[in-house]
Amino acid sequence: MGLRCAIFSVLIFLVCVTVKSQQNQASKIISLGFSLSPTNPPTFWPSPSGLFAFGFYTQHTGFKVGIWLVGNNGNITIVWTANRDDPPITSNSTLELTRSGKLVLRTEEHRGEEKLIANTTGSAASASMLDSGNFVLYNDTQQQQPIWQSFDFPTDTILGGQNLSMDMRLTSHLSDTDHSTGQYEIILQTDGNLVMYPLNIEQTPTDAYYASGTNGYAPLFLSFNHSTGTLALINSTSFEAIISLHSGLTSNNNYKTIIYRATLDFDGFFRLNSHKFNASGGESQIQTEWIQPANPCKVRNFCGFNSYCTFNDNQPYCLCVPGTDFIDPNKWSLGCDKNFSRRVCKDGIENDTNSFDITTMEQMSWGDFPYVEIMQVSMEDCKKSCLEDCNCEAASFVDSTCRKHSLPIRYFERDVGGGAFTALFKVRVAKSEKPPLPETLVSGRSKKEVMSILVMTIGLLTSSCVALAISGIYVYKFRVLKYKRLLQYGNVGIMQELTLHLFSYSELKKATNGFKEELGKGSFGAVYKGTLCRGKKLIAVKRLQKIVEEGEREFQAEMRAIGRRHHRNLVQLLGYCIEGSKRLLVYEYMSNGSLADLLFKSPRRPDWNERIKISLNVARGIHYLHEECEAPIIHCDIKPQNILMDEFWNAKISDFGLAKFLMPDQTRTFTGARGTRGYLAPEWQRNIPISVKADVYSYGIVLLEIVCCRRSMEVNVSTPEEVILSNWVYNCFAERELNKLMVVGDEEVDMETLENMVKVGLWCIQDEPALRPSMKSVVLMLEGITDISIPPCPTTY
Repeated sequence: MGLRCAIFSVLIFLVCVTVKSQQNQASKIISLGFSLSPTNPPTFWPSPSGLFAFGFYTQHTGFKVGIWLVGNNGNITIVWTANRDDPPITSNSTLELTRSGKLVLRTEEHRGEEKLIANTTGSAASASMLDSGNFVLYNDTQQQQPIWQSFDFPTDTILGGQNLSMDMRLTSHLSDTDHSTGQYEIILQTDGNLVMYPLNIEQTPTDAYYASGTNGYAPLFLSFNHSTGTLALINSTSFEAIISLHSGLTSNNNYKTIIYRATLDFDGFFRLNSHKFNASGGESQIQTEWIQPANPCKVRNFCGFNSYCTFNDNQPYCLCVPGTDFIDPNKWSLGCDKNFSRRVCKDGIENDTNSFDITTMEQMSWGDFPYVEIMQVSMEDCKKSCLEDCNCEAASFVDSTCRKHSLPIRYFERDVGGGAFTALFKVRVAKSEKPPLPETLVSGRSKKEVMSILVMTIGLLTSSCVALAISGIYVYKFRVLKYKRLLQYGNVGIMQELTLHLFSYSELKKATNGFKEELGKGSFGAVYKGTLCRGKKLIAVKRLQKIVEEGEREFQAEMRAIGRRHHRNLVQLLGYCIEGSKRLLVYEYMSNGSLADLLFKSPRRPDWNERIKISLNVARGIHYLHEECEAPIIHCDIKPQNILMDEFWNAKISDFGLAKFLMPDQTRTFTGARGTRGYLAPEWQRNIPISVKADVYSYGIVLLEIVCCRRSMEVNVSTPEEVILSNWVYNCFAERELNKLMVVGDEEVDMETLENMVKVGLWCIQDEPALRPSMKSVVLMLEGITDISIPPCPTTY
């Protein structure tokens, strides 16, 4: 152990010496005022050896700014991209190290607008593209002290000599030709574990598809040796090697230069590649030295919903679970859907068990949570229970425990190791056809007898048909027609209480009259008004855009957040549409718009009793998300624009695209900032774990807006102290002048109720999450059941 520590300490020392020597090498200094163009030379700044370059490279029909490794025949390997999620720029753009010491990009399509490529704290005096692949800005040309370097801001790649520090991450690119943000990320967590996840999920152990197993060894950093390609996790204090992920090469004498590159690729694999250059300087070969995970089927989301990964001739491919077919056989990532029509489920009882059977699959596992779990039963009892439960579409059985699930399912895979269980799937039984009449029965009779039988049979059938036709007219008029309409349109009303309805794109296009009447528009798409049941039922259809990136993530987030949850203060999701790249969500129609329109724009301001009712409606909806679901849900974007009013002026919470899901026993989680300025809790900016108390803070701001019928920040006010609503409210409360908060027409306001609502709002917006009440306590305080103590000043201002 001591020898290994000594060896890795030497390696770390060599890395540090090498990086310093690269900074001090005879690099090509880029002076202030130098600029690049996408088409007119110079288009890039090379490193001294010419192996790396910084500048413009082509992507699709435009250009991006980045760093690349130069290979044979003009081939390049992108290792870093600036502002990677911005659209490609045109050929009339300019990249310049300005005389004021800023590295900026100017684009003509935005009228010469300048965009920073390197966000530095000071002004640069010069820049260099180093042979390590690091682009550096210096504050002094002589001393060459870096003030910014690309190594500190990796995208999808780290190079030899580059380290990955705690809480830093790599995010995969979208495709081989598109280096914008993809679907996977690898992060060195603060607990010391190096973990790979699909992007924008809860990042729980269930969602991880690779982990180094070094949690508990923090502080660490990921060291990548530029000479040998050794990839290891090193203790930041003692420089002891905790684990070596890749031991590297022992000898590089056969090649003049070897460049090592570790990239999180678009397919979710973390690959360590070597680029070997011969004596003449040409790149002789590119070789993959190490890859994780070793099993492609372990990559989360390799297959879509309701499908699983397996192998054929050592090649991974996807299969649908029994009872489903691929939505698009050419796009496995879209997953599978049922291959039979959905049934109306009433009271959870299956009334047609003879039409279904159970298919079993051995040695399977999946990461979804069941909606019910039955202990101490046999497999036959598990099958019977699923058959008789119309909500049950799949089940797992292991150790005398039956867990029942509804579609869709994720993370389903074969598991030949320990812990695998038997998977059960409910499938429709194909109706058998009547066998043809045996020829021996015909040949044993004379043709005359056969003709007589046929004539009699035809006569009886004709008479029966006439009688049935006459009676059928009345049956059709009063029952069949009504039943047909129910099947065609009415099932939406029943299905909305039990499960989601799968609509076709053509149905929704017809229902919205070609997406003609737009109700609103957000960052992910627009919402349109539509009708079902021949105009008798109004719906709202959200049509998502940017489907490969944010739109797909919002689609899945909304489906998971409210797809199976029903509460009178949550907007009801009725169904969805998945066709090719089209993603649409169908909601109940909220006829009275948003709370923001009601409070800030409508000439009809809600009276005091209506505002109390709205406050309670919103509080009960958030309380349901936090404490009454099987796992807590943090909405992350509580604001008046996301609170909608139905025809009876009941408030309902909507827009779950940014929601964060916790495990049943989890109370906090790390995540990037999300939500809307003005309603964000202070902990979003502190890089600390987020809990449900973030929603409590947002609710507190909304509650004060409801009380005062004004926005949380207003500039057109009579005095400066009224600009920030929370400050003004606390001043009025402290000075016992709550009458200043009353709006025109508030003659019926009960001052005790007003004071209680103000106190609740001030408690909710406390800076420290621990001081904020739970939403259950908020409901009890608003209902007058619990006494409310005097709140302290929410913040120092």
